[in-house]
Amino acid sequence: MGNGPEQFDIMRFASLIAHQLQSPIGTISAILKALAGELAGPLTPKQKDLIARASARSDEGIAMVRRMLAIVSAISGDRQTGSVTDMAAVVRRAQTRYQEKALQGGLDLTVETDMAPAYVLGSEPALAEVLEALIHNAFQSTPAHGRIRLCITSCPPEKMVCLSVADSGVGIPEELRDKVFDPFYCAPAASDSPRLRTGLGLGLSFAKAVIDQLGGTVHIGTADLGGTEVIVRLPMAEPAEGEQKGRAGMVSPMKVVIVGGVVAGPKVASKIVRMMPDAEVTIVEKGEFLSYAGCGLPYYICGVVKNQTELRSTPAGVVRDAVFFQNIKNVRVLSGTEAVKIDRASKRVRIRDLSTGDESHLDYDKLVLATGASPVKPSIPGDNLGNIFSLHGVRDAEGIKSALAEGKARDVVIVGGGLIGMETTEALANAGCRVTIVEMLPQTLRILDPEISRLVELHLESKGVRILTSTRVESFQGNGKVRAVVTNRGVLPADMVVMGIGVKPNVALARSAGLELGETGAIRVDEAMRTSDPDIYAAGDCVECRDILTGRPCYVPLGSTANKQGRVAAVNICGGNDVFPGVLGSTICKVFDYCVARTGLTETTAREWGYEVTSVLAPAPDRANYMPTARLLLLKIVVDSRSRRLLGAQAVGPGTGDKRIDVAAMAITAGMTVDQVANADLCYAPPYSEAMDNLITAANVARNKLDGFMVGISAKEVHQMLEEKKAFVFLDVRSPGEYEQVRLPGATLIPLGVLRARLDELPRDKTLVTFCQISLRGYEAALILKAAGFQKVCVLDGGVAMWPYEKIQ
Repeated sequence: MGNGPEQFDIMRFASLIAHQLQSPIGTISAILKALAGELAGPLTPKQKDLIARASARSDEGIAMVRRMLAIVSAISGDRQTGSVTDMAAVVRRAQTRYQEKALQGGLDLTVETDMAPAYVLGSEPALAEVLEALIHNAFQSTPAHGRIRLCITSCPPEKMVCLSVADSGVGIPEELRDKVFDPFYCAPAASDSPRLRTGLGLGLSFAKAVIDQLGGTVHIGTADLGGTEVIVRLPMAEPAEGEQKGRAGMVSPMKVVIVGGVVAGPKVASKIVRMMPDAEVTIVEKGEFLSYAGCGLPYYICGVVKNQTELRSTPAGVVRDAVFFQNIKNVRVLSGTEAVKIDRASKRVRIRDLSTGDESHLDYDKLVLATGASPVKPSIPGDNLGNIFSLHGVRDAEGIKSALAEGKARDVVIVGGGLIGMETTEALANAGCRVTIVEMLPQTLRILDPEISRLVELHLESKGVRILTSTRVESFQGNGKVRAVVTNRGVLPADMVVMGIGVKPNVALARSAGLELGETGAIRVDEAMRTSDPDIYAAGDCVECRDILTGRPCYVPLGSTANKQGRVAAVNICGGNDVFPGVLGSTICKVFDYCVARTGLTETTAREWGYEVTSVLAPAPDRANYMPTARLLLLKIVVDSRSRRLLGAQAVGPGTGDKRIDVAAMAITAGMTVDQVANADLCYAPPYSEAMDNLITAANVARNKLDGFMVGISAKEVHQMLEEKKAFVFLDVRSPGEYEQVRLPGATLIPLGVLRARLDELPRDKTLVTFCQISLRGYEAALILKAAGFQKVCVLDGGVAMWPYEKIQ
């Protein structure tokens, strides 16, 4: 392919195609969005899904067209206005973007330069596109453990700046080097390099067109590293006033200050530098540890995680400390530094170095509050004694580990029966501690309905953990270190106390700046994560969320939520248009060998919000019952009786509950009914599930109830009937062997196999409550009884497996 006019034809061709595509793709996108909004009529969930997919691809097409037009326009403008760019800065920003990818792929990516700045003719978007194409080609051609080098040098006689991209890859044979710049030609790739998709072969062709337009040259040779070296020469230029303009037309790079460096803050920073590499991003963190997995602390205490640095490392094993953020992310980190005050008028943050007390200011264009949350610490006499921890950071975890290692924590009291207390219990019990959980409310784990929570409590008690509900802590006693916990029900010995009451959002900085707080006391944000000040964003445990089902404000502090919110905030700061839709409160934790998970509304909250509810308890093996790995999963779903929509799901037990709750969360988000859930095309293989998955079975039970084929009765109602000595028959249809092992109080045994022959033994004027181990046979018994003319027949929800009260053994 020749130079000059022929190369320029590629630019004209690209511009022509982009212009031609812009209008039809835009029209298609608008139509799809109108359909998605049901402006042309209601849609089925499947139709909504297909339209959403098509709309997303249309948006990708529009973005590609706009990018192409921007680059072509920039090239044209370069010839007319003489745009100037610092090529050395472009190279450094590219290194920052690709450094983590290089580490993950085992590549050594280096930059060498003998001039900085290195001003050349051309706009930054166009030159960045050229460099992207060259680096892409180098990554594609270089196998793992190879080298890639970017180099900037000057060529004084020709007044040119030389950019070279060299690699140690497979190289390009000399006879093929003239072809790599042809459209649709793909150079040879390293066979073990799947890091980047091969593409259509337009990148180098487009790059050469840009270089030719700028009056430069490009050729390919053999690198001293052993692979290919692409050498680009561009006309040197004098710095001009316009050369510092950023993508948004700002005189200087955007300054972003992020207050908080644990979860949401680092996520915001990382996404911003990927989208806007020239942004000046600073993280202000009060503590010394950055970007650590707080949810992993219980597993560090019990020894599953051997070293606390593992909680602060990338999947490649690199510790996310200040050096990592500076070198890899190009983010400045000020740890051990507190943000004291926000001056919104001047757009400045006053900060204080906690080690010296010195104060200074940081200017910002955009400010992000990721201040997190703090543990709730009620004022209790003696709460200043030693060995009272909150487990809200690495230091607390180290303190607990130290007490356990010294053998000085035999009796441990956990105050609060929430997630923090539950996740810590196993670590302490496995260390040989006698653990007591004290909860002020009538139940632990308020994220669950009472009968499901009670099943978890029974499991804890079977592991030797003492559960005291409806119990209030009045004081701590000891001499220097805690020795006892005084409650309204007596005194508990304690060598260590873990406060797990919960957390509250850190909003002091936001409140003092006059930012609006929400009903929950957390920072109020819109769906773009903007606060009441459009230049201040907030994300993570300090912000208020919206419940997807009820539309009401809620406070659900989770690491998963913080990461998603951080990404949304970053995209919008960089000029994008992303939204955070809200939460369902999807939560999971491990309690010994029990999975405890939930999503959506509990039956209790659904009724509080005015829903007419049908609930289902469905215990069953988590995979084919004949598989040796099968474990019991106790599942509950909550359904809107009017619309038949799934509202919530809860799962406990040794079986695999996470995937069922994840599927339920997606179904709830999509507004699916139990009829649609029951016919969901879920995977089946005996090692992974039954032919009818647990969630599908539960949905079918709900359909039977809604359609009048089955009348269920809760364990709570039956228990009350037993206590009040009401006249009814509690009919156990299991085998005699099962009955001898464990039975429920007041039950009458008539095995299912002989039920038809013994119908005359049952009264026709009393209510019959049938049950078995999981109530599948109980349902079969109810059908037999109804067919025989019995009128008052119902089935015990959940059977023996989910009976939360006393059993006779």
